[in-house]
Amino acid sequence: MRGLSDLFEVPELRKRILFALGAIAVYRVGAAIPIPGVNGDAIRAIFNAQQNSLLGFLNTFSGGALGRFSILSMGVVPYINASIIVSLLQGAHVIPALDRLAKEGELGRRKLNNYTRYLTLFLAVFQSFGLTIAITKMQAPGGAIIVVDPSVWFYAMTVLTMTAGTIFVMWLGEQITERGVGNGISLLIFSGIVEQIPSATWGLIDLVRIE
Repeated sequence: MRGLSDLFEVPELRKRILFALGAIAVYRVGAAIPIPGVNGDAIRAIFNAQQNSLLGFLNTFSGGALGRFSILSMGVVPYINASIIVSLLQGAHVIPALDRLAKEGELGRRKLNNYTRYLTLFLAVFQSFGLTIAITKMQAPGGAIIVVDPSVWFYAMTVLTMTAGTIFVMWLGEQITERGVGNGISLLIFSGIVEQIPSATWGLIDLVRIE
C-alpha cells in the first residue's frame, strides 16, 4: 500500500495514471452504449446461452461489449488483426518495402503504424459488415426478434457506427500509450477482461453445480 501511495507523490506520474484511468472509464462507458434498433434482451439471451462457447470467449475478450452489441462491439480486434498481418508480412519478407521501413528507425516505424491504421480501417468495415449480417440471421431463444428493422439504413448505420467505434478505441489506446502508463491497447483489453471476471466466475460456479 505504501508503494502504491508513493506513485501519486510524483506529479507527472500521477497525471499519467489519472489520464489512463479516465480513458479506461470512457472506454467502459462506450462499451455499454447499445446500437439503436437491436433488441437488447434477445442479444443477452443469446450470449447467456453461449457463454461457454467461442461466442462467449469473444464477448469476454471484448469486455462484454459484443454481448450488448454496443457501439464498441469489435473493440480492438481489427487493430490486433491488422498488427499481426503487418508483422507477418514484414517478418516473412513478403513485401520488401516493409522490411526497409522497419530498418529506417523512428520514421519507418511511423509509416508502418500508418499502414496498420489503414488496414485496421479496412478490416473494421469488413468485420462490422459480417457481424451485422450474422446478428440479423441469429435467432434468440424463444424466437425473439433481434433486429427490429433490418433495412439498408440499419446496415449502413451499424457498419459506420462499429467502424467509428474501432477507430476511436485504437486512438484511445494510442493516447494512453503516449500520455498515460503502459501499452494502451493492452490496458483496454485487460480492463474488459477484468470487468467480465465476476460474471464468468458465477457462470463457472453454475456449470459445476449442474454437473
